[in-house]
Amino acid sequence: MYITNLNKKEIEEYLKKGKRLDGRKPFEFREIVIEGGVSKNAEGSARVKVGETEVIAGVKMEVAEPYPDHQDEGTLMTAIELLPLASSRFEYGPPRIEAIETARVIDRGIRESGFLEFKKLCIKEGEKVFNIFVDLVVINDDGNLLDAGNIAAVAALKLAKMPVYDEEKGRIKYGEFTKKELPLSDKIPLSTTFYKVGEKILVDPTREEQEPSDGRITFTVTGGKEPVINAMQKGEEQTFSAEEIEEMVKELEKIFKEQSAKISKQIDKLGK
Repeated sequence: MYITNLNKKEIEEYLKKGKRLDGRKPFEFREIVIEGGVSKNAEGSARVKVGETEVIAGVKMEVAEPYPDHQDEGTLMTAIELLPLASSRFEYGPPRIEAIETARVIDRGIRESGFLEFKKLCIKEGEKVFNIFVDLVVINDDGNLLDAGNIAAVAALKLAKMPVYDEEKGRIKYGEFTKKELPLSDKIPLSTTFYKVGEKILVDPTREEQEPSDGRITFTVTGGKEPVINAMQKGEEQTFSAEEIEEMVKELEKIFKEQSAKISKQIDKLGK
Protein backbone atom coordinates (compact mmCIF):
# COMPACT_ATOMS: atom_id res chain seq x y z
CA MET A 1 0.00 0.00 0.00
CA TYR A 2 1.31 3.45 -0.91
CA ILE A 3 0.63 6.16 1.67
CA THR A 4 1.04 9.75 0.58
CA ASN A 5 2.72 12.25 2.89
CA LEU A 6 -0.67 13.91 3.35
CA ASN A 7 -2.34 10.69 4.48
CA LYS A 8 0.59 9.89 6.75
CA LYS A 9 0.28 13.30 8.40
CA GLU A 10 -3.48 12.81 8.83
CA ILE A 11 -2.95 9.44 10.50
CA GLU A 12 -0.25 10.87 12.80
CA GLU A 13 -2.49 13.80 13.79
CA TYR A 14 -5.36 11.43 14.50
CA LEU A 15 -3.15 9.30 16.74
CA LYS A 16 -1.94 12.39 18.62
CA LYS A 17 -5.54 12.86 19.72
CA GLY A 18 -5.57 9.34 21.14
CA LYS A 19 -7.78 8.05 18.32
CA ARG A 20 -7.41 5.27 15.78
CA LEU A 21 -9.01 4.82 12.40
CA ASP A 22 -11.27 2.00 13.64
CA GLY A 23 -12.01 3.51 17.05
CA ARG A 24 -9.70 1.26 19.11
CA LYS A 25 -7.42 2.44 21.91
CA PRO A 26 -3.65 2.56 21.24
CA PHE A 27 -2.92 -0.74 23.01
CA GLU A 28 -6.06 -2.61 21.99
CA PHE A 29 -6.00 -5.63 19.66
CA ARG A 30 -8.60 -6.42 17.04
CA GLU A 31 -10.83 -9.46 17.47
CA ILE A 32 -8.93 -12.75 17.25
CA VAL A 33 -10.65 -15.83 15.80
CA ILE A 34 -8.97 -19.26 15.72
CA GLU A 35 -10.10 -22.26 13.67
CA GLY A 36 -8.45 -25.67 13.89
CA GLY A 37 -8.12 -28.69 11.62
CA VAL A 38 -7.93 -26.81 8.32
CA SER A 39 -5.56 -29.41 6.80
CA LYS A 40 -6.16 -33.17 6.94
CA ASN A 41 -2.56 -33.95 5.96
CA ALA A 42 -0.77 -31.88 8.58
CA GLU A 43 0.07 -33.08 12.08
CA GLY A 44 -1.61 -29.88 13.23
CA SER A 45 -3.12 -26.82 11.56
CA ALA A 46 -4.91 -23.60 12.37
CA ARG A 47 -6.43 -20.61 10.65
CA VAL A 48 -6.12 -17.33 12.57
CA LYS A 49 -7.86 -14.07 11.85
CA VAL A 50 -6.76 -10.89 13.61
CA GLY A 51 -9.25 -8.39 12.31
CA GLU A 52 -8.99 -8.75 8.53
CA THR A 53 -5.47 -10.21 8.67
CA GLU A 54 -5.63 -13.95 8.01
CA VAL A 55 -2.87 -16.57 8.37
CA ILE A 56 -2.92 -20.37 8.04
CA ALA A 57 -0.33 -22.49 9.88
CA GLY A 58 0.51 -26.13 9.28
CA VAL A 59 2.77 -28.43 11.30
CA LYS A 60 4.65 -31.30 9.61
CA MET A 61 7.26 -33.63 11.08
CA GLU A 62 10.08 -35.77 9.77
CA VAL A 63 12.80 -38.03 11.14
CA ALA A 64 16.36 -36.78 10.69
CA GLU A 65 19.81 -36.77 12.23
CA PRO A 66 20.25 -34.30 15.11
CA TYR A 67 22.53 -31.29 14.93
CA PRO A 68 26.10 -32.03 16.12
CA ASP A 69 25.75 -29.67 19.09
CA HIS A 70 22.29 -30.97 20.09
CA GLN A 71 22.62 -34.75 19.85
CA ASP A 72 19.58 -35.49 22.01
CA GLU A 73 17.19 -32.77 20.83
CA GLY A 74 14.70 -32.38 18.01
CA THR A 75 14.54 -29.22 15.93
CA LEU A 76 12.12 -26.52 14.82
CA MET A 77 12.01 -24.69 11.50
CA THR A 78 9.55 -21.91 10.63
CA ALA A 79 8.81 -20.46 7.20
CA ILE A 80 6.22 -18.03 5.88
CA GLU A 81 4.77 -17.50 2.41
CA LEU A 82 3.83 -13.95 1.46
CA LEU A 83 1.72 -14.55 -1.63
CA PRO A 84 0.29 -11.94 -4.03
CA LEU A 85 -3.22 -13.15 -3.18
CA ALA A 86 -2.69 -11.66 0.29
CA SER A 87 -1.44 -8.23 -0.79
CA SER A 88 -0.37 -6.31 -3.88
CA ARG A 89 2.90 -5.66 -2.00
CA PHE A 90 3.95 -9.29 -2.37
CA GLU A 91 5.41 -10.99 -5.43
CA TYR A 92 6.05 -14.58 -6.50
CA GLY A 93 9.60 -15.83 -6.22
CA PRO A 94 12.23 -16.60 -3.58
CA PRO A 95 11.52 -15.39 0.00
CA ARG A 96 12.23 -11.68 0.39
CA ILE A 97 13.65 -9.92 3.42
CA GLU A 98 10.23 -9.31 5.00
CA ALA A 99 9.33 -13.02 4.82
CA ILE A 100 12.70 -14.13 6.18
CA GLU A 101 12.59 -11.67 9.08
CA THR A 102 8.98 -12.46 9.98
CA ALA A 103 9.66 -16.21 10.05
CA ARG A 104 12.81 -15.77 12.14
CA VAL A 105 11.12 -13.54 14.72
CA ILE A 106 8.24 -16.02 15.13
CA ASP A 107 10.65 -18.97 15.25
CA ARG A 108 12.92 -17.36 17.85
CA GLY A 109 10.01 -16.42 20.10
CA ILE A 110 8.77 -20.02 20.18
CA ARG A 111 12.22 -21.63 20.32
CA GLU A 112 13.49 -19.55 23.27
CA SER A 113 10.31 -19.85 25.32
CA GLY A 114 10.66 -23.45 26.45
CA PHE A 115 7.26 -24.14 24.86
CA LEU A 116 8.62 -27.09 22.87
CA GLU A 117 10.39 -29.75 24.91
CA PHE A 118 13.05 -30.59 22.34
CA LYS A 119 14.67 -33.42 24.32
CA LYS A 120 11.41 -35.37 24.18
CA LEU A 121 11.64 -35.27 20.38
CA CYS A 122 14.74 -37.46 20.48
CA ILE A 123 14.25 -40.99 19.12
CA LYS A 124 17.83 -42.23 19.53
CA GLU A 125 20.53 -39.91 20.79
CA GLY A 126 23.07 -39.00 18.13
CA GLU A 127 21.13 -40.80 15.42
CA LYS A 128 17.47 -39.90 15.02
CA VAL A 129 15.20 -37.09 16.20
CA PHE A 130 11.90 -35.57 15.14
CA ASN A 131 12.12 -32.33 13.18
CA ILE A 132 9.12 -30.01 13.38
CA PHE A 133 8.30 -27.70 10.47
CA VAL A 134 5.85 -24.84 10.91
CA ASP A 135 4.70 -23.44 7.57
CA LEU A 136 2.74 -20.20 7.55
CA VAL A 137 0.73 -18.94 4.59
CA VAL A 138 -0.71 -15.42 4.58
CA ILE A 139 -4.20 -15.33 3.07
CA ASN A 140 -4.84 -11.64 3.68
CA ASP A 141 -2.51 -8.92 4.96
CA ASP A 142 -4.28 -6.13 6.80
CA GLY A 143 -1.36 -5.39 9.12
CA ASN A 144 0.52 -6.99 12.02
CA LEU A 145 1.60 -10.25 10.37
CA LEU A 146 4.19 -10.82 13.11
CA ASP A 147 1.66 -11.31 15.89
CA ALA A 148 -0.95 -13.02 13.70
CA GLY A 149 1.71 -15.48 12.50
CA ASN A 150 2.84 -16.15 16.07
CA ILE A 151 -0.70 -16.97 17.19
CA ALA A 152 -1.25 -19.25 14.18
CA ALA A 153 2.01 -21.13 14.82
CA VAL A 154 1.25 -21.59 18.53
CA ALA A 155 -2.31 -22.76 17.80
CA ALA A 156 -1.15 -25.28 15.18
CA LEU A 157 1.48 -26.69 17.56
CA LYS A 158 -1.03 -26.95 20.41
CA LEU A 159 -3.52 -28.79 18.20
CA ALA A 160 -0.95 -31.12 16.59
CA LYS A 161 -0.75 -34.87 17.18
CA MET A 162 2.36 -37.01 16.98
CA PRO A 163 2.59 -39.03 13.76
CA VAL A 164 2.84 -42.82 13.71
CA TYR A 165 6.51 -43.83 13.72
CA ASP A 166 7.56 -47.04 11.97
CA GLU A 167 10.42 -48.29 14.16
CA GLU A 168 11.36 -51.08 11.75
CA LYS A 169 11.80 -48.75 8.78
CA GLY A 170 12.88 -45.78 10.90
CA ARG A 171 10.47 -43.33 9.37
CA ILE A 172 7.11 -41.67 9.83
CA LYS A 173 3.96 -43.17 8.34
CA TYR A 174 2.70 -40.05 6.64
CA GLY A 175 -1.00 -39.41 6.99
CA GLU A 176 -1.26 -41.61 10.10
CA PHE A 177 -1.49 -39.94 13.51
CA THR A 178 -1.52 -41.03 17.12
CA LYS A 179 -3.65 -39.46 19.83
CA LYS A 180 -0.51 -38.21 21.56
CA GLU A 181 0.08 -34.47 21.63
CA LEU A 182 3.42 -32.84 20.89
CA PRO A 183 5.74 -32.52 23.92
CA LEU A 184 4.76 -29.00 24.95
CA SER A 185 5.07 -27.16 28.23
CA ASP A 186 2.47 -24.81 29.65
CA LYS A 187 4.73 -21.87 28.74
CA ILE A 188 2.71 -20.50 25.82
CA PRO A 189 4.71 -17.82 23.96
CA LEU A 190 2.74 -14.89 22.56
CA SER A 191 4.25 -11.92 20.78
CA THR A 192 3.17 -8.30 20.94
CA THR A 193 4.61 -5.88 18.41
CA PHE A 194 4.62 -2.17 19.20
CA TYR A 195 4.69 0.20 16.23
CA LYS A 196 5.79 3.82 16.32
CA VAL A 197 3.81 6.15 14.10
CA GLY A 198 5.04 9.73 14.39
CA GLU A 199 5.24 10.36 18.14
CA LYS A 200 2.72 7.70 19.12
CA ILE A 201 3.05 4.00 19.87
CA LEU A 202 0.33 1.44 19.20
CA VAL A 203 -0.20 -2.31 18.81
CA ASP A 204 -1.93 -4.43 16.18
CA PRO A 205 -2.12 -1.80 13.43
CA THR A 206 -4.23 -2.20 10.34
CA ARG A 207 -2.23 -2.07 7.13
CA GLU A 208 -3.24 1.58 6.69
CA GLU A 209 -1.84 2.40 10.15
CA GLN A 210 1.26 0.25 9.73
CA GLU A 211 2.39 1.79 6.44
CA PRO A 212 3.45 5.16 7.93
CA SER A 213 5.19 3.53 10.93
CA ASP A 214 8.97 3.83 10.94
CA GLY A 215 9.85 1.83 14.04
CA ARG A 216 8.71 -1.36 15.77
CA ILE A 217 9.70 -3.74 18.55
CA THR A 218 8.40 -7.27 18.98
CA PHE A 219 8.35 -8.76 22.49
CA THR A 220 7.59 -12.46 22.92
CA VAL A 221 6.28 -13.19 26.39
CA THR A 222 5.95 -16.61 28.00
CA GLY A 223 3.32 -17.30 30.60
CA GLY A 224 3.56 -19.07 33.92
CA LYS A 225 3.36 -17.76 37.46
CA GLU A 226 5.00 -14.56 36.25
CA PRO A 227 5.11 -13.55 32.55
CA VAL A 228 8.67 -13.46 31.21
CA ILE A 229 10.06 -11.70 28.13
CA ASN A 230 12.04 -14.41 26.34
CA ALA A 231 12.69 -12.73 22.97
CA MET A 232 12.90 -9.23 21.50
CA GLN A 233 13.41 -7.92 17.98
CA LYS A 234 13.62 -4.31 16.82
CA GLY A 235 12.77 -3.45 13.24
CA GLU A 236 12.83 -0.42 10.96
CA GLU A 237 14.88 2.77 11.40
CA GLN A 238 13.21 4.79 14.14
CA THR A 239 14.70 4.64 17.63
CA PHE A 240 12.86 4.33 20.94
CA SER A 241 13.62 6.29 24.10
CA ALA A 242 14.06 4.68 27.51
CA GLU A 243 10.72 6.20 28.54
CA GLU A 244 8.99 4.63 25.53
CA ILE A 245 10.50 1.23 26.32
CA GLU A 246 9.27 1.52 29.91
CA GLU A 247 5.79 2.40 28.66
CA MET A 248 5.73 -0.62 26.33
CA VAL A 249 6.93 -3.04 29.01
CA LYS A 250 4.30 -1.67 31.39
CA GLU A 251 1.54 -2.26 28.86
CA LEU A 252 3.00 -5.60 27.79
CA GLU A 253 1.98 -7.49 30.93
CA LYS A 254 -1.61 -6.25 30.68
CA ILE A 255 -1.82 -7.17 27.00
CA PHE A 256 -0.31 -10.61 27.54
CA LYS A 257 -2.65 -11.55 30.38
CA GLU A 258 -5.70 -10.46 28.41
CA GLN A 259 -4.65 -12.00 25.09
CA SER A 260 -3.33 -15.27 26.53
CA ALA A 261 -6.61 -15.88 28.34
CA LYS A 262 -8.66 -15.33 25.17
CA ILE A 263 -6.34 -17.32 22.91
CA SER A 264 -5.91 -20.24 25.33
CA LYS A 265 -9.67 -20.50 25.77
CA GLN A 266 -10.21 -20.78 22.01
CA ILE A 267 -7.41 -23.31 21.50
CA ASP A 268 -8.51 -25.44 24.46
CA LYS A 269 -12.04 -25.53 23.08
CA LEU A 270 -10.77 -26.67 19.66
CA GLY A 271 -8.61 -29.37 21.23
CA LYS A 272 -11.53 -31.12 22.94
